[in-house]
Amino acid sequence: MNYFEGLEGTVSSESDSQRTLTPYVTGTSVIGIKYKDGILMTADMGGSYGSTLRYKGVERMKPVGKHSIIGASGEISDFQEIMRYLDELIIHDNMWDDGNSLGPKEIHNYLTRVMYNRRNKFDPLWNTLVLGGIKNGQKYLGMVSSIGVHFEDDHIATGFGNHLARPILRDEWKEDMSFEDAVKLLEKCMLVLLYRDRSAINKLQITKITEEGATVYQPYALKTHWGFTAFKNPANGGAEGSW
Repeated sequence: MNYFEGLEGTVSSESDSQRTLTPYVTGTSVIGIKYKDGILMTADMGGSYGSTLRYKGVERMKPVGKHSIIGASGEISDFQEIMRYLDELIIHDNMWDDGNSLGPKEIHNYLTRVMYNRRNKFDPLWNTLVLGGIKNGQKYLGMVSSIGVHFEDDHIATGFGNHLARPILRDEWKEDMSFEDAVKLLEKCMLVLLYRDRSAINKLQITKITEEGATVYQPYALKTHWGFTAFKNPANGGAEGSW
Protein backbone atom coordinates (compact mmCIF):
# COMPACT_ATOMS: atom_id res chain seq x y z
CA MET A 1 0.00 0.00 0.00
CA ASN A 2 1.26 3.45 -0.88
CA TYR A 3 1.86 5.29 2.41
CA PHE A 4 0.35 8.52 1.11
CA GLU A 5 -2.56 6.85 -0.66
CA GLY A 6 -5.85 8.49 0.12
CA LEU A 7 -4.47 11.16 2.46
CA GLU A 8 -4.76 14.11 0.10
CA GLY A 9 -8.12 12.89 -1.11
CA THR A 10 -9.57 12.85 2.40
CA VAL A 11 -9.15 16.59 2.84
CA SER A 12 -10.46 17.80 -0.52
CA SER A 13 -13.58 16.23 -1.98
CA GLU A 14 -14.92 16.69 -5.47
CA SER A 15 -18.16 18.03 -3.96
CA ASP A 16 -16.47 21.13 -2.57
CA SER A 17 -18.22 24.20 -3.93
CA GLN A 18 -15.74 26.87 -2.83
CA ARG A 19 -12.41 27.37 -4.58
CA THR A 20 -9.58 29.85 -4.34
CA LEU A 21 -9.63 30.71 -8.02
CA THR A 22 -7.32 33.69 -7.62
CA PRO A 23 -5.17 34.89 -4.68
CA TYR A 24 -6.78 37.46 -2.39
CA VAL A 25 -4.74 37.84 0.82
CA THR A 26 -1.12 37.08 0.08
CA GLY A 27 2.27 37.06 1.75
CA THR A 28 5.54 37.92 0.05
CA SER A 29 9.04 36.41 0.19
CA VAL A 30 10.26 33.57 2.41
CA ILE A 31 14.01 32.96 2.80
CA GLY A 32 15.54 29.74 4.09
CA ILE A 33 19.21 28.87 4.61
CA LYS A 34 21.29 26.06 6.04
CA TYR A 35 23.66 27.00 8.85
CA LYS A 36 26.02 25.19 11.19
CA ASP A 37 23.41 23.57 13.43
CA GLY A 38 20.39 23.26 11.17
CA ILE A 39 17.98 25.39 9.14
CA LEU A 40 16.92 29.03 9.55
CA MET A 41 13.89 30.53 7.86
CA THR A 42 12.47 34.04 7.87
CA ALA A 43 9.48 35.93 6.47
CA ASP A 44 7.82 39.22 7.20
CA MET A 45 4.35 39.33 8.72
CA GLY A 46 2.51 41.33 6.10
CA GLY A 47 -0.68 40.16 4.44
CA SER A 48 -1.69 42.08 1.31
CA TYR A 49 -5.30 42.38 0.19
CA GLY A 50 -4.65 43.04 -3.48
CA SER A 51 -2.31 46.03 -3.48
CA THR A 52 -3.31 47.08 0.04
CA LEU A 53 -1.07 45.95 2.90
CA ARG A 54 -4.00 45.13 5.16
CA TYR A 55 -2.67 42.73 7.82
CA LYS A 56 0.57 43.12 9.77
CA GLY A 57 0.57 40.08 12.02
CA VAL A 58 0.34 37.09 9.67
CA GLU A 59 2.51 34.09 10.59
CA ARG A 60 3.64 32.22 7.48
CA MET A 61 6.07 29.72 9.05
CA LYS A 62 5.08 26.66 11.07
CA PRO A 63 6.72 23.54 12.55
CA VAL A 64 5.74 20.26 10.87
CA GLY A 65 6.19 17.09 12.91
CA LYS A 66 9.42 16.57 14.83
CA HIS A 67 12.00 17.39 12.20
CA SER A 68 10.71 20.09 9.84
CA ILE A 69 9.53 23.66 9.41
CA ILE A 70 7.56 25.15 6.52
CA GLY A 71 7.21 28.68 5.17
CA ALA A 72 4.85 29.92 2.48
CA SER A 73 4.51 32.77 0.04
CA GLY A 74 1.21 33.43 -1.66
CA GLU A 75 -2.41 32.95 -0.65
CA ILE A 76 -2.83 32.73 3.14
CA SER A 77 -6.02 30.64 3.08
CA ASP A 78 -4.37 28.08 0.80
CA PHE A 79 -1.45 27.86 3.22
CA GLN A 80 -3.96 27.15 5.99
CA GLU A 81 -5.39 24.35 3.83
CA ILE A 82 -1.90 22.94 3.29
CA MET A 83 -1.30 22.97 7.04
CA ARG A 84 -4.54 20.99 7.44
CA TYR A 85 -3.17 18.42 4.99
CA LEU A 86 0.09 18.24 6.95
CA ASP A 87 -1.66 17.95 10.31
CA GLU A 88 -3.56 14.92 9.01
CA LEU A 89 -0.37 13.48 7.54
CA ILE A 90 1.48 13.77 10.87
CA ILE A 91 -1.46 12.30 12.81
CA HIS A 92 -1.63 9.40 10.37
CA ASP A 93 2.11 8.84 10.76
CA ASN A 94 1.91 8.90 14.57
CA MET A 95 -0.88 6.34 14.55
CA TRP A 96 1.56 3.72 13.26
CA ASP A 97 3.47 4.05 16.57
CA ASP A 98 6.48 2.30 15.04
CA GLY A 99 9.18 4.54 16.51
CA ASN A 100 9.76 6.26 13.17
CA SER A 101 8.67 9.72 12.09
CA LEU A 102 8.51 11.57 8.80
CA GLY A 103 11.59 13.62 7.97
CA PRO A 104 11.82 16.78 5.86
CA LYS A 105 12.60 14.89 2.65
CA GLU A 106 9.45 12.77 2.95
CA ILE A 107 7.28 15.81 3.71
CA HIS A 108 8.81 17.73 0.81
CA ASN A 109 8.02 14.81 -1.52
CA TYR A 110 4.46 14.70 -0.22
CA LEU A 111 3.97 18.45 -0.80
CA THR A 112 5.36 18.12 -4.32
CA ARG A 113 2.71 15.50 -5.13
CA VAL A 114 -0.07 17.57 -3.55
CA MET A 115 0.85 20.74 -5.47
CA TYR A 116 1.24 18.91 -8.78
CA ASN A 117 -2.01 17.03 -8.23
CA ARG A 118 -3.97 20.23 -7.61
CA ARG A 119 -2.32 21.89 -10.60
CA ASN A 120 -3.45 19.02 -12.82
CA LYS A 121 -7.02 19.56 -11.63
CA PHE A 122 -6.75 23.22 -12.69
CA ASP A 123 -7.40 24.07 -9.04
CA PRO A 124 -3.91 24.98 -7.78
CA LEU A 125 -2.94 25.97 -4.30
CA TRP A 126 -1.57 29.48 -4.82
CA ASN A 127 1.60 29.11 -2.78
CA THR A 128 5.33 28.67 -3.11
CA LEU A 129 6.52 26.57 -0.17
CA VAL A 130 9.90 26.32 1.53
CA LEU A 131 10.44 23.13 3.54
CA GLY A 132 13.49 22.75 5.78
CA GLY A 133 14.53 20.33 8.46
CA ILE A 134 17.16 18.08 9.97
CA LYS A 135 17.00 14.37 10.76
CA ASN A 136 19.79 12.02 11.80
CA GLY A 137 22.27 14.84 11.36
CA GLN A 138 21.29 15.48 7.73
CA LYS A 139 20.13 19.01 6.91
CA TYR A 140 17.52 19.39 4.19
CA LEU A 141 16.13 22.47 2.44
CA GLY A 142 13.76 22.40 -0.52
CA MET A 143 11.00 24.34 -2.25
CA VAL A 144 7.93 23.55 -4.31
CA SER A 145 5.88 25.95 -6.42
CA SER A 146 2.15 26.08 -7.07
CA ILE A 147 2.59 23.93 -10.20
CA GLY A 148 4.81 21.33 -8.57
CA VAL A 149 8.25 22.61 -9.63
CA HIS A 150 10.63 21.56 -6.87
CA PHE A 151 14.32 21.46 -5.99
CA GLU A 152 16.77 21.35 -3.09
CA ASP A 153 19.51 23.90 -2.33
CA ASP A 154 21.67 25.34 0.45
CA HIS A 155 19.65 28.56 0.42
CA ILE A 156 16.22 29.30 -1.03
CA ALA A 157 14.13 32.43 -1.49
CA THR A 158 10.65 32.87 -2.92
CA GLY A 159 8.91 35.79 -4.58
CA PHE A 160 11.01 38.93 -5.02
CA GLY A 161 13.56 37.29 -2.77
CA ASN A 162 14.44 34.88 -5.56
CA HIS A 163 15.65 37.88 -7.59
CA LEU A 164 16.95 40.25 -4.92
CA ALA A 165 18.08 38.07 -2.01
CA ARG A 166 19.62 35.09 -3.83
CA PRO A 167 22.54 37.13 -5.24
CA ILE A 168 23.41 38.22 -1.69
CA LEU A 169 23.15 34.65 -0.44
CA ARG A 170 25.38 33.37 -3.25
CA ASP A 171 28.05 35.90 -2.28
CA GLU A 172 27.90 35.72 1.51
CA TRP A 173 26.42 32.37 2.58
CA LYS A 174 28.75 29.80 4.14
CA GLU A 175 27.86 26.27 5.21
CA ASP A 176 29.45 26.59 8.66
CA MET A 177 27.82 29.92 9.58
CA SER A 178 27.02 30.46 13.23
CA PHE A 179 23.48 31.22 14.32
CA GLU A 180 24.32 34.89 14.89
CA ASP A 181 25.98 35.34 11.48
CA ALA A 182 23.14 33.52 9.74
CA VAL A 183 20.55 35.79 11.38
CA LYS A 184 22.52 38.90 10.30
CA LEU A 185 22.57 37.60 6.72
CA LEU A 186 18.83 36.98 6.76
CA GLU A 187 18.20 40.46 8.17
CA LYS A 188 20.32 41.99 5.42
CA CYS A 189 18.28 40.18 2.79
CA MET A 190 14.99 41.20 4.39
CA LEU A 191 16.10 44.83 4.56
CA VAL A 192 16.90 44.81 0.84
CA LEU A 193 13.44 43.38 0.18
CA LEU A 194 11.82 45.96 2.45
CA TYR A 195 13.26 48.81 0.39
CA ARG A 196 12.29 47.29 -2.96
CA ASP A 197 9.12 45.24 -2.46
CA ARG A 198 5.96 47.24 -1.88
CA SER A 199 4.31 44.26 -0.15
CA ALA A 200 7.08 43.85 2.43
CA ILE A 201 7.03 45.31 5.94
CA ASN A 202 9.80 45.70 8.51
CA LYS A 203 8.18 43.34 11.03
CA LEU A 204 9.66 39.88 10.57
CA GLN A 205 9.83 36.51 12.25
CA ILE A 206 12.61 33.91 12.35
CA THR A 207 12.20 30.16 12.77
CA LYS A 208 14.94 27.59 13.28
CA ILE A 209 15.06 23.80 13.33
CA THR A 210 17.89 21.78 14.88
CA GLU A 211 18.25 18.25 16.21
CA GLU A 212 16.64 19.53 19.43
CA GLY A 213 13.50 20.64 17.60
CA ALA A 214 11.85 23.74 16.15
CA THR A 215 11.91 27.23 17.65
CA VAL A 216 9.64 30.02 16.45
CA TYR A 217 10.99 33.35 17.68
CA GLN A 218 8.88 36.35 18.57
CA PRO A 219 8.41 38.90 15.77
CA TYR A 220 10.53 42.04 15.80
CA ALA A 221 11.04 45.13 13.64
CA LEU A 222 14.08 45.96 11.55
CA LYS A 223 15.56 49.43 11.82
CA THR A 224 15.19 51.33 8.57
CA HIS A 225 16.83 54.38 7.00
CA TRP A 226 15.05 56.37 4.33
CA GLY A 227 17.56 59.21 4.00
CA PHE A 228 19.36 57.83 0.96
CA THR A 229 19.84 60.39 -1.81
CA ALA A 230 18.07 58.16 -4.33
CA PHE A 231 15.02 58.06 -2.04
CA LYS A 232 14.97 61.83 -1.44
CA ASN A 233 15.12 62.81 -5.10
CA PRO A 234 14.71 59.85 -7.47
CA ALA A 235 14.75 62.13 -10.54
CA ASN A 236 18.43 62.90 -9.95
CA GLY A 237 19.18 59.24 -10.49
CA GLY A 238 17.68 59.21 -13.97
CA ALA A 239 14.16 58.11 -13.01
CA GLU A 240 12.33 60.35 -15.49
CA GLY A 241 8.75 61.17 -14.61
CA SER A 242 9.01 60.18 -10.95
CA TRP A 243 7.54 62.30 -8.19
